[in-house]
Amino acid sequence: MYADSSLFSVFDFELLRGDKNTVLKDPFSIVLSETAAKKYFGNADPVGQTVLVSNQGTPAKITGLMKDIPDNSQIRADMIMSMTTITQEYAKGIDNQWGNYGALAFVLLKPNTDAASFDKKLPAFLEKNAGKEMRERQMFVTLHTEKLRDVYLKSARGGAKNGNLTNVYVFSVIAIFILVIACINFVNLTTARSVERAKEVGVRKVVGALKFQLARQFIVESLLMCFFAFLVTTLLAMALLPVFNTMAGKVISTSIFNPFVNIAWLFGASMLIGLLAGIYPAWVLSSFKPITVLKGRFSTSNRGVILRKGLVITQFTISIALIIATIVVYNQMNYMRSKDPGFNKEQLMVFETDFDPAKNAFVQAMDLIPGVKAKSLSSSVPGTGNRGAYSEIENNHGDMQVANLDLYFVDFDYISTLGLKMIAGRAFSKEFGTDTTKAMIINEAAVKMFGYKSPQEAIGRRFKQWGREGNIVGVVKNFNYRSLQYDIAPLTMRIDAEGTNLVSVKVDGKNLPKTIAAVEKQWSTLLPNRPFSYFFLDEFFNDQYKGEERFGSLFLNFAVLAIMISCLGLLGLASYSTIQRTREIGIRKVMGASAISIVNLLSADFLLLVGISFIMATPLAWYFMHEWLQNFSNRINISWWIFAAAGSIALVIAVFTISYQALKAAFASPVRSMRSE
Repeated sequence: MYADSSLFSVFDFELLRGDKNTVLKDPFSIVLSETAAKKYFGNADPVGQTVLVSNQGTPAKITGLMKDIPDNSQIRADMIMSMTTITQEYAKGIDNQWGNYGALAFVLLKPNTDAASFDKKLPAFLEKNAGKEMRERQMFVTLHTEKLRDVYLKSARGGAKNGNLTNVYVFSVIAIFILVIACINFVNLTTARSVERAKEVGVRKVVGALKFQLARQFIVESLLMCFFAFLVTTLLAMALLPVFNTMAGKVISTSIFNPFVNIAWLFGASMLIGLLAGIYPAWVLSSFKPITVLKGRFSTSNRGVILRKGLVITQFTISIALIIATIVVYNQMNYMRSKDPGFNKEQLMVFETDFDPAKNAFVQAMDLIPGVKAKSLSSSVPGTGNRGAYSEIENNHGDMQVANLDLYFVDFDYISTLGLKMIAGRAFSKEFGTDTTKAMIINEAAVKMFGYKSPQEAIGRRFKQWGREGNIVGVVKNFNYRSLQYDIAPLTMRIDAEGTNLVSVKVDGKNLPKTIAAVEKQWSTLLPNRPFSYFFLDEFFNDQYKGEERFGSLFLNFAVLAIMISCLGLLGLASYSTIQRTREIGIRKVMGASAISIVNLLSADFLLLVGISFIMATPLAWYFMHEWLQNFSNRINISWWIFAAAGSIALVIAVFTISYQALKAAFASPVRSMRSE
């Protein structure tokens, strides 16, 4: 990373060695992190030493040593080189180029300065410094500030290390759902045990205990349970954080538990949950009439039974909705991975040359390797991003239409190497001498943008782009050069040897290690100052979906957790129902009822609850997953089988859960069941 001398004044990165005002002042100055210093110098002092940087082996003097930048920082670098190195070594006039957007500008406002007022001054600032240049180059630029704390989740800047605010909301809602399910379980299981504690309540009331005293006792029990649960879950969270980081692809430190205020908030939330979850059971248990329960004629009201069934329906509605959502997420991920992107990404090695002059010689050397089937030079490959270029292209009315279009610099072999399909005109060819200066190829999306009825109509149309004028010679079939999450945008391609920095090498899958070794040998010979590094395009392109895959994996785990907790709730209600109907079951068995009929009797009501939950979950899940899928330009349809599969899964889980209590009651001794009659 390159930065100017104010970096350590604007940010509070800790500088262990060197003066923060001067370490990045002079050209060819560089600051190393502790990790980088340990890697290259071991325990020796690196300050004052010289390192060779970049493919040209540029010597740079180490002027400072800094602590490793925290993982949660937007700025990530192990080496920071002075910005003046760029102006002196690579682009001497870059400081005066207002149209160059290769750097990020961080502005530290004075205390009490209003950011909105500061934003209002930026147009005049831009006009004063670059207004004339912008008009001459027909560039229309606006400047605005973004709060640094908002950049990660809210910024749409290209190149920003963006998180996904939608995912944060989704998992927050899921966490609340799981918490609600757990609280419902507590209520149901506590009230299910009310039969066991009814006599205790009756005796306490007989000896003088008041209703509020009993309620207080049960609420305190609930709070104590939540207190111990808080201790256990805090330890579990700290222990399982590395596992979560691996699953989520994040680096969250246990330091989040260090500030006392965080622990206090979590503890307060736990106690509040314990209070809310304990109120209803406390009210139910403290309301028992001592004469009724001591005579053994205790029973609960129909209103209480309806409430408990309603809570179970709520649990399973959430769980089934999560099952549906999980199936949708996984099917969307599979669809994006399996959909034809419109280019051949298999067995394609890509090398970053950093514009090394030896790149052309390296490409030519690929012809000497038997395992290489094709090769090309380009500024971009699918998934790596692209330039945006102010362009004028003749539309279907014959007018020059202005647009900012995506641009690939390529060579003559790029289209064939990536297996792109020409649908009109021709590909670039060395047989046409003007292709290097006056030819352009566009995609189908560009054909549509400029109003042509067919790709053939675009052939021969005029273009102006970045100082070059010429004609469109071909139209390439649309291909997904960005993630399938986005629409295919209008794309232009031009021959430009100087603008290319990526080498794509198509290799034979047979004897791949030998081919890679031969390629490495040529690389070491022609680019000796640059490490041999490459990626396979298929893996790189699919890596774009890692975030969605992690999202799906976490979703699955949360769904499983919610289902497990819901099953505990169902088990609690089944246990409660079995206890309430013990004598009825005994009488039925004496009268000749079979075990299967008893199981059916006890299961029917609960399976009905699951069915009601499925009916409620289906429209909710469809709506929210339909909205989620709108984030993808290429998306699946939510088919009926997804709901059928989710309902079947929920039904099977419910049957297994209920069967335990039902079979236990069905095979119990009728004598024991009727002994108290």
